[in-house]
Amino acid sequence: MRKPTKDQLVPLFLVIVALASGADIWADIREGVNTFHLIQESILLGLTVVAFLWVGYGLIEKNRELKALKETLDEINNLPPPASEQAIQSKKLMAETIQTQFAEWGLSKSEQEVGLLLLKGFSLKEISTLRGTAEKTIRQQASAIYKKSGLSGRHVFSAWFFEDFMCS
Repeated sequence: MRKPTKDQLVPLFLVIVALASGADIWADIREGVNTFHLIQESILLGLTVVAFLWVGYGLIEKNRELKALKETLDEINNLPPPASEQAIQSKKLMAETIQTQFAEWGLSKSEQEVGLLLLKGFSLKEISTLRGTAEKTIRQQASAIYKKSGLSGRHVFSAWFFEDFMCS
């Protein structure tokens, strides 16, 4: 069973707070509590509803971004094959070279996935969204990739694979 994510727990918590607050207001009205107290609790309920709407909007935007990124990744993965046999062989050789080099560097499966997405041009934030992982985790994985490869960063990492290919 998967552990609930923060994105799932926060809206649930806000709904529980809103329901409890609403029930408390209802009970206070029935008991004839003073108006000032009812106003305070109504403000709390209103703020909770606003927070719920704000979190909900953020989740909707995050889902839109994820959908757009997945569409972009699908476009990249479904590019038409090269026209010439030489280009097909070069592409196949490049993929094999990348996988072999990743194995030589001792990259974990997750690091290999992040490495491929880095080579495809995705930002750390986009990779985080695509993988459903915290951006900090992706940043740490990217750092581990650079350390294991002995390369100084993202641009040098990409250049390591493409520089000789493009200049030959």
